[in-house]
Amino acid sequence: MPIDFKKTRKDLYQPKTTPAVIDVPEMVFIMVDGTGNPNVSEEYKSALEILYGLSYTIKMSNKSVMEYVVPPLEGLWWLNDSSEEWYKDKGKYCWTAMIRQPDFITTDIFEAAKAKLDTKKPQLDISKARLEKFTEGLCVQAMHIGSYDDEPRTNAVIMQFIAENNYVSDISDNRQPGSGRRHHEIYLNDPRKTAPEKLKTIIRVPVKNQ
Repeated sequence: MPIDFKKTRKDLYQPKTTPAVIDVPEMVFIMVDGTGNPNVSEEYKSALEILYGLSYTIKMSNKSVMEYVVPPLEGLWWLNDSSEEWYKDKGKYCWTAMIRQPDFITTDIFEAAKAKLDTKKPQLDISKARLEKFTEGLCVQAMHIGSYDDEPRTNAVIMQFIAENNYVSDISDNRQPGSGRRHHEIYLNDPRKTAPEKLKTIIRVPVKNQ
């Protein structure tokens, strides 16, 4: 049977709706950075096409090495203006869209997949994608069930848990892509096929001890 990280690492991909602390290990991701409202942004749409295109190209080209299920889409989110309130203006979002890869994926495998996808879909700017090892470390996470617009409800519960358990949020003030610790979301459903009230999204907030 193909390896499915959602089943082999339930601590990472199947948390409860109540917040809990987790120490997230190093993992390998393909990442694409961008800005703007993901609901209407062509840049975000293109980023997802690049991520899925590369992920499935790698999967199909390495079936003899390992059979696996492509992991879910994830996103790191922050604002380009520290004075803005989170969730208020999606047009000011900065993001890193990303999909986890098996640990055996090397730079050579990644570059070969980029060349192959570039031949199939030359309209995509494949140069925006990067392969990166990412260690998130200590976080508090919870499963949010419902629409993306209702996420502040779960985020508030997480922040209350952080305050009551001698942690503080460690979200970075650094606004440059590819650096800092971010608000993190993992999308377990396809919003095109799932009713908003049934969407499952893992919300993860980086923390440190007080």
